[in-house]
Amino acid sequence: MDFEFSEGQLLLRDSVRRLLASEYTFERQQAILQSAHGHNEKLWHQLAELGIFGLGLPEEAGGYGGSIEIMLVMEELGRRLVLEPYMSTVVLGGGLVRGYGTVAQRARLLPRIARGHLRIALAHQEAGARYVLDPIATLARRGKGAYLLSGRKASVLDAPLADLLIVSARDDAAGGLSLFLLEPGIAGVSWTTYRTQDGRSVADLVFDDVRLPTAARLGPPGVALTALEQAVDCALAALCAEAVGAMEAITDAVMQPDLYLTATQAKAMSYLATGRCRERDRFERRRALAAAKAFVGKAARWIGQKTAQFPAQPGRATDLMIHQYCKRLNMINATFGDPDHQIGAFRDLLRAESS
Repeated sequence: MDFEFSEGQLLLRDSVRRLLASEYTFERQQAILQSAHGHNEKLWHQLAELGIFGLGLPEEAGGYGGSIEIMLVMEELGRRLVLEPYMSTVVLGGGLVRGYGTVAQRARLLPRIARGHLRIALAHQEAGARYVLDPIATLARRGKGAYLLSGRKASVLDAPLADLLIVSARDDAAGGLSLFLLEPGIAGVSWTTYRTQDGRSVADLVFDDVRLPTAARLGPPGVALTALEQAVDCALAALCAEAVGAMEAITDAVMQPDLYLTATQAKAMSYLATGRCRERDRFERRRALAAAKAFVGKAARWIGQKTAQFPAQPGRATDLMIHQYCKRLNMINATFGDPDHQIGAFRDLLRAESS
């Protein structure tokens, strides 16, 4: 798939690239890793000034652009190993609020996202789910004018940085999944925070009869699975683009033709993922995203294996840099489904479509 980028899209990409080249060198990235949550407030505001938090959001909320612009930004973030919660906030959080929230919720939250004034984390994954979105044990019990939320969420990406959580739960009154907005400091929520192998901040969350007003439910009750699938598919496309940026950084450092060819093939699949992530046909969209994530994941794994064979020199900065990129690629592989899971999902989709 060949994208013909517009002048505005290239300007956006180049602006992000220049900012990160100046403000986010590998040495600064390593220093930021040592901070409490791997976050740099100054960079967050600088990125906000470039307007990248409005990508994919409606114009009335201060947004513009769409999937292609997000892809270009994610490539640059991957190229510099940027730790900021961009995907969690814009792609997952912004995507769910834009596509699923009420008119009042969209009017209240989307402009804050676009200005960089609101960071969001999606608390959906639970222990033992193995990348499948539907088996959720967290329960929302409906009472008079309120919900009581109980359950556990595991490895919630960027939760320690979030101003707002979107939490999925099985809605006992509606008989399906619902989403809920809650502030991290609300009573009844306990946290265990830690860092992933590549330095991202995550948390395990426990909800102990957290009382939420009915207005805290994001969108209609009981039908959130479709919205979650759509948001995760857009996140898969974003992750593919980030992986491409990281692989291109490795190839620039080692200058090996076979690595360059593999990264170029992965980029073509990333383009496919970007082109299909908003496809309305669920089978076509899910099939394309599963294929792209599996291919990009295998390419990333192969590049990591090849670079591990290069002779290391004690203290050489390039070796440390490549090692850090490989750790990030490993984590991208494990996010929302590794290659084996995606291949299985692709096969299941083919069977379901033909039955």
